[in-house]
Amino acid sequence: MAIPRQLPNAITVARIPLAVVFFVVLLLGGRYGLDDIGLRWTAGVLFVVAISTDWVDGYLARRYDIVSDFGKLWDPIADKLLTGAGFVGLAILAEVDWWIVAIILVREWGITIHRLLISSEHVVAAAWMGKIKTAVQGVALSWALLPLHVVVGLPVWTVVTTVLMIIVLVLTVASGIDYIVAQVRGSRAQK
Repeated sequence: MAIPRQLPNAITVARIPLAVVFFVVLLLGGRYGLDDIGLRWTAGVLFVVAISTDWVDGYLARRYDIVSDFGKLWDPIADKLLTGAGFVGLAILAEVDWWIVAIILVREWGITIHRLLISSEHVVAAAWMGKIKTAVQGVALSWALLPLHVVVGLPVWTVVTTVLMIIVLVLTVASGIDYIVAQVRGSRAQK
């Protein structure tokens, strides 16, 4: 079965407006006095669907051998927009500490900006540690965004959310260091 060559890239691009819709729904459900559990479920489900497309576009591109430089560059950007919206939304709602979000965002956007700056020379695909970090971020954010405290109770939800965010923080910093070391080694090897 053949699929359109641009389908993985279209899925990646679709994640960008979906991140904006998710963010607006999340804030409407919690920040502006609505405290609507239905809106929170909607925001959580939108996030889960959007973050799942990251696996889908990558799978299709590899399975049908249609990996592109566009996808290598824009897939991580779409991921950063989506996960960044999740982290910032949770911080605005005072469900995750701002200091955790700040460290994560500095690492995420610092690496993304570096990738954009060197994209004319070569495109840097995500490394294995970055892929693990993104997967763990997706799981942790999904847990934190879905109103599971209604099901498991607020104390359990709070403890699990805190533990997951600390794991995400450690993986995010470690994968950032891994990226920097790989780039330094790569630049030395080219000399």
